[in-house]
Amino acid sequence: MNLIFRLLLTFNATSLLVIIFLVQKGYALGHFFPILCPYLVDVSNYTSYFVYLLVPVLMTWLSIVMCPKLGKDEFKSGAVVSIEHANNSFLPSYLGYFFVALSIGSPEALFFVYGILFVFTFLSQALYFNPLFLVFRFEFYNIVTSDGASIFLISRNKYKLPKDVVIQTAYRINNYTFIEKV
Repeated sequence: MNLIFRLLLTFNATSLLVIIFLVQKGYALGHFFPILCPYLVDVSNYTSYFVYLLVPVLMTWLSIVMCPKLGKDEFKSGAVVSIEHANNSFLPSYLGYFFVALSIGSPEALFFVYGILFVFTFLSQALYFNPLFLVFRFEFYNIVTSDGASIFLISRNKYKLPKDVVIQTAYRINNYTFIEKV
């Protein structure tokens, strides 16, 4: 289950690259489903773009629903010695994805670039930052435990101080990334 979850998170984190490419090239739904073209002829490009964006949003929701299938851990009182809000630290990475998507000239190049990006994101396993988690009111934190471990925490709670981080159930995505579903 953990492998499926990590694949889903990797897709969610990288799919915006594909959406930006599709929008930039003006590909509407009728382009991909020519058999349905008579029915999709009245569908505007904006509706198509909304549908494209809806896919990773729904997949992100699915990943949130799947959290209880992951291994569980807890953070007891005093277990966290430092906490840093990490929402803004990933913005440059995602702006980079946007600029790459805008510069890709063909579907073949998109397939190649996306494939490489997907593999590297999956294999890095360091963080699963997905900006779509923000839509679901999640926050991102870099925390350091009393054992010296650096952890990436995804949570709906708004933590300010290390002493505030007391979590009964945190779901383990990997050894360095946890999600607290509230």
